[in-house]
Amino acid sequence: MIEIHGLNKTTLLDFPGHIAATVFLGRCNFRCPFCQNGSLVTRPDSQPVIPEEEVLSFFRKRRGILEGVCVTGGEPTLSKDLPQFLNAIKEMGYLVKLDTNGYRPETLAGLCREGLVDMVAMDIKSSREHYEKACGLPGMDLSAIEASAQFLMNGKIPYEFRTTVVRELHTEQDFISIGKWLAGCRAYFLQSYRDSEDVLVPGFSSYPPETLVSFQKLLQKTIPHVGIRGVDVPD
Repeated sequence: MIEIHGLNKTTLLDFPGHIAATVFLGRCNFRCPFCQNGSLVTRPDSQPVIPEEEVLSFFRKRRGILEGVCVTGGEPTLSKDLPQFLNAIKEMGYLVKLDTNGYRPETLAGLCREGLVDMVAMDIKSSREHYEKACGLPGMDLSAIEASAQFLMNGKIPYEFRTTVVRELHTEQDFISIGKWLAGCRAYFLQSYRDSEDVLVPGFSSYPPETLVSFQKLLQKTIPHVGIRGVDVPD
């Protein structure tokens, strides 16, 4: 049985273009200092658990109202029971969006090839030069991230890349580097950092909207569609 630690019963934001629900799984292999779900990452066993059957029962009742289910975390691909859970959702006729950090490319590719995922949102923590610092994982295998990004860019599954932009962690040079790395990708979003009580390491802050726009313009030199989320930007 899969460990479910949260359920947002209706969202218009998490699955672009669809009325959806969001399921939160626990555990993560990253320790991003700016993570807003710190308790799910470091203390998943201390968090309340919603029985899987209760969640699936909710989805059965909402058929015809909801269109999709977003599965996020934590890091969903760490759960060995994820394929069975996604299959149960797909059998009800729902679309599935998977949020992932991309560190398990074989698992990601397997889920997509089995038809269990209809869209992927992959976090790009920073430029390749500063990835370790942004994900809090010294000595990480960056080739796993690169493999997941390449799989999505070469595949047919709709996807988006996204970066939570933190003033203390990201610079203009990071986005110049990301623009070269992910040149030609389908969609990329800058997400303004928002502080929360459950952030893993307190003390971070966001850039003003004007700075996000300047990063957006840098990225648009190589990426056709670059959006900004979480903040109102000037016209």
